Amino acid sequence: MERYLKIHSGDNVAVALTDLNENDRFEIDGNDVQLVQDIPVKHKFTLNAMNEGDTICMYGVPVGKLTTGLPAGSMLTVENTRHVAAPYHIGKQEYRYQPPEVDNYTDRTFQGYHRKDGQVGTANYWLFIPLVFCQNRNLKVLQEALETELGFRRENPYKLQVRELAGKFQGRTQEGTNTVEKNKVFPNVDGIKFLIHEGGCGGTRQDTQLLVNLLAGYIRHPNVAGATVLSLGCQHAQIAMLEEALGQTGEELGKPLLFFEQQQYSSEHTMLNEIIHDTFEGLRKANNCRRTSAPLSKLTLGLECGGSDGFSGISANPLIGVVADRINALKGKSILSEFPELCGVEQDLIDRCTTRETAGKFVRLMRNYETRAQEVGSGFDMNPSPGNIRDGLITDAIKSAGAATKGGRSPISDVLDYGEYATRKGLNLLCTPGNDVESTTGLAGAGANIILFSTGLGTPTGNPVCPVVKISSNSMLPEKINDIIDFDAGRLFSESKSQKELADELMELIIAVASGEKQTCAQKLQQDDFIPWKRGISL
Repeated sequence: MERYLKIHSGDNVAVALTDLNENDRFEIDGNDVQLVQDIPVKHKFTLNAMNEGDTICMYGVPVGKLTTGLPAGSMLTVENTRHVAAPYHIGKQEYRYQPPEVDNYTDRTFQGYHRKDGQVGTANYWLFIPLVFCQNRNLKVLQEALETELGFRRENPYKLQVRELAGKFQGRTQEGTNTVEKNKVFPNVDGIKFLIHEGGCGGTRQDTQLLVNLLAGYIRHPNVAGATVLSLGCQHAQIAMLEEALGQTGEELGKPLLFFEQQQYSSEHTMLNEIIHDTFEGLRKANNCRRTSAPLSKLTLGLECGGSDGFSGISANPLIGVVADRINALKGKSILSEFPELCGVEQDLIDRCTTRETAGKFVRLMRNYETRAQEVGSGFDMNPSPGNIRDGLITDAIKSAGAATKGGRSPISDVLDYGEYATRKGLNLLCTPGNDVESTTGLAGAGANIILFSTGLGTPTGNPVCPVVKISSNSMLPEKINDIIDFDAGRLFSESKSQKELADELMELIIAVASGEKQTCAQKLQQDDFIPWKRGISL
């Protein structure tokens, strides 16, 4: 196994691939480098003596400046390094790109749910959507009734444990107390999902419109067969706003859409009875959907990272980028999110935009976001979390340069604001925070029907309607937390697997998940995370 990695020929630091010891010596690009201190795995060390104010380069771009002079073989830390990012501007759009060879996949298919608008789902869900937080209690009542009686709720193992402990405390025997889960009444419906949130009224009108646009994206999503929408009646987020954001009726979408406004009913009981009756009929229609063959061009990959470590940008993220390039070459879509984690690589992304207008929208969204962060005393430089820093991501630019590799090298066909839906083939950029759940919530709302999520430290994040494939950047993580990781990209180092071998394996996993042949760990855990982003500052 290699002990260090210099990522780009223009870099002046390297990454420790294993724990390195003081006085270890390496010949790097013809130069003798002796470490002056222990370097923990995933951390960076200087390749030559550097002065205070010198620029640190990784991935071929500036990622920081030294706040003190360092000899060669020194570790970068938050004490000796500060964030810096390269300036950017809109120039001529002359990006040249050679798509990857995808002949092995041109005739490959997955088994998906074909929708009237031409999209193909990787799952078949029914949605319950509240337009305002006032309906959350009603949703919870409906959730308990529908999931339990229609066979969508799995027995909670901790409920049985509590039952046993309570029985022992009260001197009761536990024979016959275990319950048997019901068979699914609608076997072709993968689940009923409830998008509980805290918005829809009381905030700014901008937040309300953003929420409505996002909810419209979930209704439009190819993994959704139909939806039940609950409204109070007097809130900011009106039914008419949702219908306008959709721009299509349920009939045009080919999906049953059911709307209920509580202030139009004589009692809550009356409304809930009608909701259950009408939704049951909608579920009968959704159950008529069957998986049939679809080309890989019908896949839309969401590209996400969270709980990143010092290996994320050299194993898992570049691997995701290779797979995204393949899907784009097959005329599918990919969506790269988390704008705070594109800080420092803006120029490369601008140069890859297919039109000047697209580049201009990206610059506008990035600068507006950074300005809002600075107005509240923050900034992109504050993005790395304590976990990131402990594992070697000590500046936002280091984190960003590695995070951006998830987007591969494809040209950028479109730039989307939060709540906008992806319609153009190829790579799309989506303005989201770096916050995992706010970002994955936005990716699904933009139409991603599978999300590829890299992690180095581990996170259980999932999504109500979109399978989330968790990809570990290192091989220690799946051994440590084996119930949340779907794929080990760390085998690039631990088993000396080639990137092509791993990309081929990941493609097969994606096809299996898209076809319903495999469930992701997040699906097995029923990890349905849904947090809409408010326009306030969230990094």
